[in-house]
Amino acid sequence: MDTTELILLAVQQTRDYALFVLDPCGRVLTWNSGAEQITGYLREEIVGQHFSKFYTPESVESGWPAHELRVATVDGRFEDEGWRMRKDGSRFWANVVITAIHDRQGKLVGFSKVTRDLTERRKHEEALAQSEERFRLLVEGVQDYAIFMLDPQGLVTSWNTGAQRIIGYKADEIQGKHFSQFFTDQDVREGKPWEELAVAREQGRFEGERWRVKANRERFWARCIITALYDTERHLRGFAKVTQDLSDRKHMQALEAASRNLNEFIAVLAHEIRNPLAPIETAAHVLEASVEDPSKRRHMAQIVKRQSLHLRNIVNDMLDITRVTRGELPLKRGALSLADIVQDAVEAICADPVCKQHRVELDLASGRLDVNADAERLYQLFINLLGNACKYTEPGGRISVVVAAVDGCAEVSVADTGRGIDPRALEDIFEMFVKRSPIIERVGGGLGIGLALSRKIAEMHGGTVSATSQGLGKGSVFTFRMPLLMTEQLTPAVAQDHAVPNSGGSTVERILIVDDNTDAAATLQVLLNSLGYDSRVASTGIEALDLAAELKPDVVLLDIGLPGIDGYEVARRLRDLVQHRPMRIVAVTGWGHEADRQRSREAGIDAHLVKPVDSADLADALSGGATLH
Repeated sequence: MDTTELILLAVQQTRDYALFVLDPCGRVLTWNSGAEQITGYLREEIVGQHFSKFYTPESVESGWPAHELRVATVDGRFEDEGWRMRKDGSRFWANVVITAIHDRQGKLVGFSKVTRDLTERRKHEEALAQSEERFRLLVEGVQDYAIFMLDPQGLVTSWNTGAQRIIGYKADEIQGKHFSQFFTDQDVREGKPWEELAVAREQGRFEGERWRVKANRERFWARCIITALYDTERHLRGFAKVTQDLSDRKHMQALEAASRNLNEFIAVLAHEIRNPLAPIETAAHVLEASVEDPSKRRHMAQIVKRQSLHLRNIVNDMLDITRVTRGELPLKRGALSLADIVQDAVEAICADPVCKQHRVELDLASGRLDVNADAERLYQLFINLLGNACKYTEPGGRISVVVAAVDGCAEVSVADTGRGIDPRALEDIFEMFVKRSPIIERVGGGLGIGLALSRKIAEMHGGTVSATSQGLGKGSVFTFRMPLLMTEQLTPAVAQDHAVPNSGGSTVERILIVDDNTDAAATLQVLLNSLGYDSRVASTGIEALDLAAELKPDVVLLDIGLPGIDGYEVARRLRDLVQHRPMRIVAVTGWGHEADRQRSREAGIDAHLVKPVDSADLADALSGGATLH
């Protein structure tokens, strides 16, 4: 058998391809088994027929068969995929290759045509395309999740409707931009976006919750999942990112936590107040029963004074944190030595019975560290930090205080060998009413607002308070920092004498006390009379006006919450009553917000003191200081 005959047999018996020859006009000249199987036509039914018989009516009408032959004639070859027709009228998807055949002289003598049935592949591709389209529409239509793609470098390559709704960017505004735009400035500085991509690359997936930033720079709490996408050869093609806005849930959790903290705070507050009240009441009974025993009376009086001071500190802390939160806490700033303030605080804390059980070490910087600050508030801050170290360090532990200059800032660190802090709670401890121990262990340990107040005071001075710890049982370090004053900025704070005046050195002689709390009025009258003042007491506004006309007082100590007409109205009427002689009106009240002080100003009140009144503040008020104007 020669080669030509062998080739003819091979063509004739091939079943996976339709192999046949057309004359120059497109009429079928040969027909193999594959052509019969694919199209359904027998050889005798198709030979001599035009090959357009296999084309759809639309293709024939558009002249497509003739176009294929023209292209094959000019280019020598034509290849295409499209719908073709079988004998039974059904369609199949065909890959067609037409090759021009020339004789030795180059004359066109016909065409060879190879057709392959790719219907199954076409169905699979269409199904895949439909699936992809359905998935695209699904992703596009999702409103509650931001779903988008990133390239391997983290640039946004797709953007769904949910992403636009949650984050705020339109697709053309964000595509091609790096996804770090959704992170807070702090997270960007710390490299969080690139860290998340690295985790996804190494582990295949990253999942986490943290604050994210919208197009308008508003923060929202987000749950994010990043999935690395690899091709069949394990080459990274990019990342899929799903983001859910959980701000409402975060808000609810915050409210629940605040509610729990507040409930615990109230429980601790009740106990903290009962603690000093018990010895005060006991001391009062002893005083009443021991008229003839001066030493016992003195001892009981000291107890009353000490426990009253404790109560006053509790109230002051509560008032201070409220005023700081409202932005109403004034600072009396001046140039002062930070080391002196720290040393005073250390000496005071060492006298505390709890801290006497510890070894307290103080390392002061050489030379002065001057700051522009309120001495009283910084002292309060350091007392809180030192007291906190004492409370959470077992007896015999060590507390180290180091004062130094670091990078143009004054720095004070308070390190202890106590219980330590779980690293996950290092920021939580600065929240209001949050403490590090179960509620049953908290009694006698304060209200849980000391650290929050300390941080607020530091921030008001342009400084910071931070905490570090290696973990539970490994102690902790609290660090305060604020800017140092340069030499040319120094303006020393003016010291004030806060002694309570007496009749020998004061022009004040007659004082009218107006308070419906008879015990408060009586004790204040006893104090003032013991200092040589002539004082009288009125319990209502009307009684006060009558007494003022008779007594003609130099100073009126006026409660605001009076029955009948309130203290503001009494002050206005007093001004009208004594227009032509000097009289100082001092509010002595439990109301201490800025709005209350403003009402006092408007009523003509000269000074506004908040109960319980400190003797130094009372001295200022009586001598003409502590003015509202």
